[in-house]
Amino acid sequence: MPCRGVRGAVCTDANDPHAIVDATRTLLQSIVENNSIQREDVASIVFTATRDLDAAYPALGARKMGWTDVPLLCVQEMAVEGSLSQCIRVLLLWNTELAQDQIRHVYLGEARQLRPDLAQSPPEEEEK
Repeated sequence: MPCRGVRGAVCTDANDPHAIVDATRTLLQSIVENNSIQREDVASIVFTATRDLDAAYPALGARKMGWTDVPLLCVQEMAVEGSLSQCIRVLLLWNTELAQDQIRHVYLGEARQLRPDLAQSPPEEEEK
């Protein structure tokens, strides 16, 4: 079975543990729902956070969702001048038979500007 990458990103309102965990949980839940992902099929997840987010690890959001058996890694996003601030990005590696062009990448709120060519609005945001 192939392993596919699912990308996504979200911005937080503050460098606060609750804001970081809540944003991460919202992003992961949207990725899971949009791709019908089962936790046992997730190989691993890499999170990045911009340097202005250091109050909590984004992986804590996944752990609070019960993802205790999935390997998680948090790293700092490159600090590029003019880049989006207070942003959490994710690369979820998923064992699936879906083709790459069937994967739904999820970019929420301000983070949509990162990859408008890849991002598809989640159904709950399309209705608003």
